[in-house]
Amino acid sequence: MTLTELLASNGALPSIPKVVALLLNELDRPEPDLRKISQLINTDPVLATRLLQLANSAQFQFASKISSVSEALALMGLDQVRSLATAAAVVGAFRAIPGIDMHQFWRYSLNVAKLARILGGMARQNQSAAFTAGLIHAIGELVMHLGLAGELAALDQKIPPLALKRAAAERKLLGFSYADVGAGFARNWQFPQPIVDALEHQCIPFENEAYEPMAGVLHLAAWRARAKEANYDEQDLTDNFPDVVALALGIDIDMALQQEPIDWTSKAEVAVLV
Repeated sequence: MTLTELLASNGALPSIPKVVALLLNELDRPEPDLRKISQLINTDPVLATRLLQLANSAQFQFASKISSVSEALALMGLDQVRSLATAAAVVGAFRAIPGIDMHQFWRYSLNVAKLARILGGMARQNQSAAFTAGLIHAIGELVMHLGLAGELAALDQKIPPLALKRAAAERKLLGFSYADVGAGFARNWQFPQPIVDALEHQCIPFENEAYEPMAGVLHLAAWRARAKEANYDEQDLTDNFPDVVALALGIDIDMALQQEPIDWTSKAEVAVLV
């Protein structure tokens, strides 16, 4: 199956839930209407519950218990709500996927999102957009496992879905990788063009006249999170550091690795999403 055939196949690209689409559209306005945002969230019990869970988590530690959506919005800020809405939309679209440990996948994806937000700040990129791009950067892997489960079964045994060399192995086998599929997914869901470009070029950023700094941020963040999944030690990290990409972003190895340890995603955080 070609990339075009995969993206056009029935069920390959799930549609975004209507309430989340309306919410994301409102959040993207120059002056979002907080009352409308609160009303939209309250129409989706799952989304409202996740927002309150997040507001009452250790991440925020407010003085008193948050008991309403409007109160959570006032205290958390819209960037957090946007990230949560995006996560809810994406996670809700993909449930059990053959060949994928979904809890591991979302834990890893959240780690990439956190790292992308930090590294995006260092590279003077929009940190909220970097978080979103990090969260969905590997969605193509899920789409491929839905549409190409048979073709990928043997590859999964040799090179697991979160292995560092996974993209190269997919290109060798199929002629495209999760990065290409993820960009198609993002276009279908009408994500901003810089995020689409970042997803498409994340594996080999800054080549073929494609200069999208966010792609470099994603490359570094995904490398670091996949290295964690592979249990790299300090020497492994130093030996395999993607220095050419980092240099283009103005980030050196000390800047990139000083995020050890970042606030690595816990089981409780994944439970809020899954």
